[in-house]
Amino acid sequence: MRYYKNLYMSENLADKKDKIIRKLNQNGIMWNTYVIALAQGEQNHLEFFDSVLLQQKMIAGRDLFVVGIASGYDEALVLVEEITKEVYDDTKGADIRSYILNKDSGL
Repeated sequence: MRYYKNLYMSENLADKKDKIIRKLNQNGIMWNTYVIALAQGEQNHLEFFDSVLLQQKMIAGRDLFVVGIASGYDEALVLVEEITKEVYDDTKGADIRSYILNKDSGL
């Protein structure tokens, strides 16, 4: 798993960022913690799911690029909305994938 250098976090998780990342890397179970990642298929931009699903073989073998971590489903929706709004405000477009990859590489 790789992490976006400007990782988006729910407000109530921000102070636990390092601990959460460590647990995710160690395949620890964190109930009601959602991971927002770049979608595997390039036709989509983002996908999110409960971090418990990281334990399943279908997801465990994937190289995820995590752009956000949220506390619960509703917070994950809010973070996706914030990311989309930021991209639109900065670019007047909706190419979230390119925006994030360019920011992460420093372009």
